[in-house]
Amino acid sequence: MNSKLDDLSSLSWLEDLKAAQTAPITARFARSLISLFLALLVFLAMTPWQQNVQGHGRVVAYTPADRQQTIGAPVEGRISRWFVKEGSRVKQGEVIAELQDNDPLLLQRLNNEHQVLLDRQSAVENRVETFRQQLRMAELSRPQALTASEARLEMGKQRQKAAVQTLDAARAAKQTASLNLSRQQQLQQKGLASRRTLELAELEMNQRDAESERAQASLNAAKSEVDALNADWLKLSADTTASVEKTRAELNKAIEDQNYVRADLLKLETRLARQQTQAIKAPRDGTLLRLLANPNAEQLKAGQALAILVPDTEQRAVELWVDGNDLPLIVTGSHVRLQFEGYPSVQFGGWPEFSVGSFGGQVSLIDATDDGKGHFRILVSPDPSDIAWPDVRFLRQGVRVNGWILLGRVSLGYEMWRIFNGFPALVLPEPQVKETSSVEGKKTDSEDKK
Repeated sequence: MNSKLDDLSSLSWLEDLKAAQTAPITARFARSLISLFLALLVFLAMTPWQQNVQGHGRVVAYTPADRQQTIGAPVEGRISRWFVKEGSRVKQGEVIAELQDNDPLLLQRLNNEHQVLLDRQSAVENRVETFRQQLRMAELSRPQALTASEARLEMGKQRQKAAVQTLDAARAAKQTASLNLSRQQQLQQKGLASRRTLELAELEMNQRDAESERAQASLNAAKSEVDALNADWLKLSADTTASVEKTRAELNKAIEDQNYVRADLLKLETRLARQQTQAIKAPRDGTLLRLLANPNAEQLKAGQALAILVPDTEQRAVELWVDGNDLPLIVTGSHVRLQFEGYPSVQFGGWPEFSVGSFGGQVSLIDATDDGKGHFRILVSPDPSDIAWPDVRFLRQGVRVNGWILLGRVSLGYEMWRIFNGFPALVLPEPQVKETSSVEGKKTDSEDKK
């Protein structure tokens, strides 16, 4: 009985097992799905993948002079009135505000002070010209006076020479008279000469002696005269030199006063020119973003900000900030895909060809240093080979931008393997422009040497 029951239970279990088996069509379908999945994995592993680095930033003007700038007050004063309002478009040179000084008579006083300085300058210039004439006359008269004094000194020396010759002649005559007197005395003692002859010899001797003394006195007087004329020449030379130097010093002092007057005049003219610039003009075409001063409400200092102007520009760029870890992967000329705020887009980082609503760009500048937080700025300009960026009316300065800097192209399998192992992305080679230019420069230098 029990064996029969066991046979019946085993038969039911076999029937249940047969009922639970998968249908052949289902098994074939499952195998097809597994094969398709494996083929898809192989296909995806071989699919090209565009490596990229993501950054965030905003739209700016490409030229720094076209970016947002501040209009300052040229002089101290108050804003009397504004001719524009926030959001107004202005042209270069258009008057946007009028500045008024606290003292309404300041301009008149400055003009009067300017006239006084002009009169003082004229007087100082006349004094300078007078001293120049005096110096010229003193320099011309000095050699003439010295020449005349030298002539008088030469005349004195000639008179001294004549006195010396006269003294020599007188001494010679005195010696002759002395010899004659001695001879007459001897003859008188012998009785060979008369008394009269002896007296005449004595008289002649006395006369020659007197002439010798007179010649000696004349010589002494001539020497004294020469010494006096020499002293006069030295004094005249010193006096004329002192006169020339004094006139030159007075001329230099007058020129110094002239320079001081010119400096004061230039300062006053600068202040006067600034004070006359009471009309604030727009430095260039653009739109006034903010007016920072209220009319007749606050005292302004020179250089204080009055308004913020956003210049009109057609040369736009995108300022992106990227992490310092990604900076070595970026080189100048790298292609970039940009998504502007307000423009719906679908961006595939790995397949930029399938992106919708994004715009192309090229890296034109990479900052040499960070912002202090490890982020570096890159400047992206429009890609001429891609579609044009939106119009300026839609793409204003300050619009936020998301950017993807495109790197090397690899397979998706390699990218997944790289991410799984934590390897960095491929580093792009530096552009060859610098090397080419350096090679050309070397060639040029070698040709110049030849």
